[in-house]
Amino acid sequence: MTFYVSFARIQGMSNKLPTAKILVIRFSSIGDVVQALSIPSALALRFSNAEIHWITRKDLAPLLKNHPHIHKIWELDRKAGFLGLLQLARLMKTENFTHIYDAHNNARSRTVTFILRPWGFLGMGPTLIRRSIRRWKRLLLFKFRINTFEMPFSGQRDLLEPLQSWGIEKQAPPAPQLFPSEDSSKKALEVLGSFAGGISLAPSAAYFLKRWPKSYWKELIQAFPEQKFILLGGPEDSFLEDIAAVAPNRVLNLAGRCTLPVSAAVVGLSKALVSNDTGLLHIAEQLGKKAIALMGPAPFGFPSRPTTKILELNLKCRPCSKHGQGPCTNTIKYHECLVGITPQDVTKALNQLLGDLNS
Repeated sequence: MTFYVSFARIQGMSNKLPTAKILVIRFSSIGDVVQALSIPSALALRFSNAEIHWITRKDLAPLLKNHPHIHKIWELDRKAGFLGLLQLARLMKTENFTHIYDAHNNARSRTVTFILRPWGFLGMGPTLIRRSIRRWKRLLLFKFRINTFEMPFSGQRDLLEPLQSWGIEKQAPPAPQLFPSEDSSKKALEVLGSFAGGISLAPSAAYFLKRWPKSYWKELIQAFPEQKFILLGGPEDSFLEDIAAVAPNRVLNLAGRCTLPVSAAVVGLSKALVSNDTGLLHIAEQLGKKAIALMGPAPFGFPSRPTTKILELNLKCRPCSKHGQGPCTNTIKYHECLVGITPQDVTKALNQLLGDLNS
């Protein structure tokens, strides 16, 4: 409790608002949900005895569990479809929320808010804040190369910023904001074995253009002959086998072997993480782990904490797309934003990080 009180003093929030029953809406994706985990702590600092609920996708709900400021998680099963969403929203209506923060702003979240406050257009029902998609700013950025976003980019800041009208600062509360269960940590220790305390690597990403080249990961591993590495990824990431083969005695390939909660616990048991722009990067941040972020074509998943060292290139073509889905717009060198970050660059950054950890 002292941890959060001290942060409240830093933020100047000693005058709390009356108690509230608050719903946070964020269904996906992994990175966005993990970054949004700072929201409940920020709300708890502002509202005395706040009861905070969260509706999210069922497969991502384990990431929210054990958070000290999330009192109830509503799980949306994608297989249930739109009818399942309606049924869940009607059940939630009995909670009589006083505040709703729609941090997703899509058709599903708008459906939920409409059911929970059908007379909202008359100013009746729970107080609502809906996070803006900022379509015009995105159009200017991607089509006309005119950047009107606050710099540097910060995913957590952008999620907290809409709550300023409730008196909440847009600076993220200190880590940790992610709390692996005892069971997940136990399973992580089992799969890690002697690799516990090694360096985790996240070479995968949702889109190819967000991936640091495979050969670079091999060079990075070879640059640290005394270090053990853990490769994290999904069952579809078969290319990690090729990376692991460069030093099979020092590289543990966990691709497809861990659930998301166990993968988060693995990161927590690692010395540090080197990652593409992916959900595991934000997991490391919310655990308070040191990380190196390899940032390429996309702007909206940028790290937010000083524990992360960001490596990026200042190119006129960056950012080129919302999620890094492409196509690459660099007419001089394909995929330059990540190809141009050399293994030597990352080796230098990792050496400095390890030196800081040992000092």
